[in-house]
Amino acid sequence: MNPCQMSSSLSSSVTHRTLQRGEQRVLHDVSEHTLNFIQLSERPHDATMLGMSSVKVLLLAVAVGVYLIPSPIDPEPYIFEGPPPALDGPLAVNTRLQRGRRLFSGQLKGPESFTADQNGNIYTGTVDGKLWRISNESLTFITQMGRIIPECGTSTDYEPVCGRPHGLRLDRDGQLIVADSYQGLFKVDPWTGEKTLLHSSKEGADGIPFGFLNGLEISKNGTVFFTDSSSKWGRRHVRYEVLETNRLGRLLSFDPVTGRVRTLLDSLYMPNGFAFSPDEDFLLLAETSIAHIIKFWLKGPKAGTKEVVLNNMIGYPDNIRLSDRGTFLVGITTVRFRRRLFPPFLDLIGPYPVLKRFIVKLVPLSWYNFLLPKYGLILELGPDGEVIDSLHDPTGSLTWAVSDVFQQGTHYYLGSTDLPFLPVLEEWS
Repeated sequence: MNPCQMSSSLSSSVTHRTLQRGEQRVLHDVSEHTLNFIQLSERPHDATMLGMSSVKVLLLAVAVGVYLIPSPIDPEPYIFEGPPPALDGPLAVNTRLQRGRRLFSGQLKGPESFTADQNGNIYTGTVDGKLWRISNESLTFITQMGRIIPECGTSTDYEPVCGRPHGLRLDRDGQLIVADSYQGLFKVDPWTGEKTLLHSSKEGADGIPFGFLNGLEISKNGTVFFTDSSSKWGRRHVRYEVLETNRLGRLLSFDPVTGRVRTLLDSLYMPNGFAFSPDEDFLLLAETSIAHIIKFWLKGPKAGTKEVVLNNMIGYPDNIRLSDRGTFLVGITTVRFRRRLFPPFLDLIGPYPVLKRFIVKLVPLSWYNFLLPKYGLILELGPDGEVIDSLHDPTGSLTWAVSDVFQQGTHYYLGSTDLPFLPVLEEWS
């Protein structure tokens, strides 16, 4: 092979090797770019999958954590005997409860119950533990049931310290007999404010302390009747009491002469307010948590027995008062209406204790008020507990969560557990 051929062959060989290296480099660059593209295109998907897995693990951990947290309540299953009644007949919707006015806005918070003396002075107690006298639409402070501290009335957490007067009535000597939800039964001079403890909640009855004193009435012979709504939950935990639907309430009596306390009825579902019949041969009593009203016989062949006179009520009854017409006026603290798609909340969860336990772990007590409808309702019952009339405030323009309906002449004073005003109807229109 001549030099030219050798040179040509060598040049061709070098060129071939150079081309091979260039092709390899190009192929390598293409492969690298392709791999980078694939990795970049897959990376967001991997990140999304990883994020979703993390969320699932976190939710599972939270669910397990919530499940393992002890529930504050130990509920019993309760099934209402039927749906609430339809809004027709004497229950037909109206706006008659809107025809009133508000007094003492921002001055009275939660005037729960009322009584009046022969001169027309009205007495009530509020969430800050205070007792008040109302005279010609003027307000006078009488006394503090517990200690006076700046926090009174700001939170239910301070109620055991500040006191919380619920039921109150005047006895034959013109003294106020007061059921303080936390502390016990008191006698209070309505003019001097002097307090005397008659029976402490710690002492209770039959070895069981009082947990939640509530309704109170005084019979013609001076015996004080009162309710202990729960031996487990205090007033500030009333939502737990309602959700638990237990039977830890009692109707009791106190003899002011001997100081003896007797249990008249036990195993009641949150017994609340009650009222004597005109002849005091029986009383009607509200079992609030199950929307019941029972009749308890005091005289005659049925004395000492009870019977249900109204169930599946349109709402949860609070206090019951006797009107000057001989009828019974019932404040409805929360309505219980049928919804288009779902039954009422307590009807829905009533049969399921596990669900109740779970709910109270997730929902703070302070949130429940926001879930309640602002619907005002009063019922008028006949002698046998039948509904004969109702007054409605569908928008809550005057009031809602009615605890008491107290008649004084032509005026009706409407109580509440927490509202910061006193609604008054000037006639039963």
